[in-house]
Amino acid sequence: MISLQEDLARAQMAARLGEAQEMRRGHQLARARRLSRKAEQAAQQARLALARAL
Repeated sequence: MISLQEDLARAQMAARLGEAQEMRRGHQLARARRLSRKAEQAAQQARLALARAL
């Protein structure tokens, strides 16, 4: 009986760990997208500034 409860507890811990890792990956992906968008905007501003200077 105890072994069954321990197995259940291990399975639940593994599932929660998996969920936490997926959330972390999602946050990292969202952050990477934001940084990429900021870099694209900065590049666009630099192109506009260069075009105005010419």
